[in-house]
Amino acid sequence: MWLIYALLSAVAASLTAILAKVGLAGINSHLAMAVRTVVILALTWGMVFIVGAQKEISGLSRHNLIFLTLSGVTAGMSWLFYFKALQLGDVSKVAPIDKLSVVLTIVLAAIFLNEPFTAKTAAGSVLLATGILVLI
Repeated sequence: MWLIYALLSAVAASLTAILAKVGLAGINSHLAMAVRTVVILALTWGMVFIVGAQKEISGLSRHNLIFLTLSGVTAGMSWLFYFKALQLGDVSKVAPIDKLSVVLTIVLAAIFLNEPFTAKTAAGSVLLATGILVLI
C-alpha cells in the first residue's frame, strides 16, 4: 500500500510544481507560499477530523512536538526556497535540483537513523545525482 501512496505523492508533487509556477505569475513568492500553506492547513486539519485522528492530540509527547515542530520549520524553509527558485527559474531545472533531497535524505537516514547504506543504495544515489546533473 505504501507504494501506491508514494506514487500518488510523486504525481501530486509534479503537479504542485507546475501549478505553483503558473500561480506565482506577478506576485511575491512568499505571499504565494502563504496562500498555499493556508490551503494545506485547511486540507490537513479537515483530514484529521474526517478520519477521527483529533482524539490522539492529547497523546502527543514533548518529543513528538519538538521533532514535528522542527520538521515543520525545515519544511517551511524548503518551501520558501523552492517557491523563490520556481519564481526565478525554469521548473524543469528547479524540480530536479530539489530532488537532490532524495540523495541527501538517504545519507542522513544512514547517519542519524542507522538505516542501511548498502552498495545498491550508494549506486542508486550516485545514479540519481548524476541524472539530476544531466537534467540541469
